[in-house]
Amino acid sequence: MPSKLVNATELRPGSFVMLDNSACVVKSIDISKTGKHGHAKARIEAVSILDGKKHITVMPGSDRVQIPIIEKRRAQVLSVKKEEKKASIMDLESFETIDVSIDANLIDDIQEGIQVEYWNVEGIKIIKRV
Repeated sequence: MPSKLVNATELRPGSFVMLDNSACVVKSIDISKTGKHGHAKARIEAVSILDGKKHITVMPGSDRVQIPIIEKRRAQVLSVKKEEKKASIMDLESFETIDVSIDANLIDDIQEGIQVEYWNVEGIKIIKRV
């Protein structure tokens, strides 16, 4: 999957970053001042897009971090399996039918026939918005 590299100090809350091989959204970033013999450090707190786990890391501010390219697309829900947290959807541009995971916060809102937004994150597809 394509991605780009940026310095750790360029990250902002709300931006996306790859931490521990998981696509995450940055919740907060603290950047320390440079010392007499050292470099600025960046403390990054982020939450995984796919499973909601919290990731905290500290790295030099000049280190390069990977930014995932997230493809956001629209689809129509064909069927829902709430116990498995999965849905069968049809992409509204390519008309292909795919099975995707449902974000835990949206389980009760997903119904057959509605339009949703699904994200393709590092090859994993998940419904993120109704």
